[in-house]
Amino acid sequence: MAADVPDRVTTSRATARPGDTSPFALGLLLRQAHWRAASVMTEALRPLGIELRHFAVLIVLMDRGPTVQRDLAAATGSDKAGVMRVVDDLERKGLAVRRTVPGDRRVRVVEITPQGIELFDAAHVAAEPQAARLAAGLGPDEAEQLKELLTRVAYPTADDAL
Repeated sequence: MAADVPDRVTTSRATARPGDTSPFALGLLLRQAHWRAASVMTEALRPLGIELRHFAVLIVLMDRGPTVQRDLAAATGSDKAGVMRVVDDLERKGLAVRRTVPGDRRVRVVEITPQGIELFDAAHVAAEPQAARLAAGLGPDEAEQLKELLTRVAYPTADDAL
């Protein structure tokens, strides 16, 4: 008995090369751009003694203030164990502290320290030339346009959401 063979695919296959017309092209380009941006920003953070995963938590703490660990995990796209390791690192470096939540000793809230705020600000200064390097191939208005477009992809409106 012959197996059913699907009709030959007529659409382009994903290659991850520039000009790819497959339905995966946007996702592949976003992944490649993320890897490049992460590499460039890692260079900016390295002299400060932190990694992107640490900075991601500091961003959430600066944005939201004291935050429970499970919410940090959700906000950074990490799992609970991963975020706990990052918070352990930040505590060892004096950049964040854990505090118990009144009324529930099992829950810990994480808070950025004054030293963490100083490092956060220093990271922004260190990242400026790296960010310029990252956008060097773009025209004067293109970097802002790219940020606007990526914002719409990353944060769709209710009408556009999946």
